[in-house]
Amino acid sequence: MWGYLQAPGVHDRRAVALPAAGPGDPREGSLQARTPRTPKPLKARAIALLARREYSRVELRDKLAAGGDHGVDGADAVEALLDELAALGFLSDARFAQSVVRQKSGGYSKRAIGASLKARGVEGEAAADALAGVEIDDLDAMVTLWRRRFGKPPANDKEKARQVRFLQSRGFSLSAIFKLLKSPPGEIDA
Repeated sequence: MWGYLQAPGVHDRRAVALPAAGPGDPREGSLQARTPRTPKPLKARAIALLARREYSRVELRDKLAAGGDHGVDGADAVEALLDELAALGFLSDARFAQSVVRQKSGGYSKRAIGASLKARGVEGEAAADALAGVEIDDLDAMVTLWRRRFGKPPANDKEKARQVRFLQSRGFSLSAIFKLLKSPPGEIDA
C-alpha cells in the first residue's frame, strides 16, 4: 500500500487473506453463516419483557401481538397468557400505574400524569388509586420545575412564550402559568 508508513512486522488488516472455504464449510457464501434462531415461546417473551420494566396489560398485549406467529388462536393465546401472568403477580396495572406516577411526579401536573396513564391503557380504579396514593401539588411542582428549568423571569415576549409552551407541555393550566410568570417567586420564597 502506498501513501503511509508501516512499522516492520505489522500487517495491514485489509490485506490479510482468509483461508478458502472448502465444500461443506459453514462459512461458504458468507463471512459467517448463522444458524437461524428459533422463536421464543410466547410466555418466555412476555417474561423477558417484564423482567426489563413494568408494562400495562394493554402495552404487553400490543407488544406480544406485534411479535407475530402465534398460530390460529393468537389473540386468545395472548389473552390467556396475560391472565396467567396477572394471576402469578408478574403483570399488574396497579403496580405499573404507581411506577409511572412516581416517575412523573414533580415534573408533570396531575392532569398530565392521568392522561399518560390513560394513553398507556390504564384507566379506572388503578389510575385513580395511583394518583391518590401520591401527594402531587400542581403549584409546587410547577414552581419547582420552572426554577430548575429557567430560574428567572422571561426577559422578552419570545422567552415568555417559550416558558409558557414548556409548562403547558407538562400539563399545567394556562391560568396558573400566567399567574406564575406575572409574579415569579423570589429566591427566598418557597
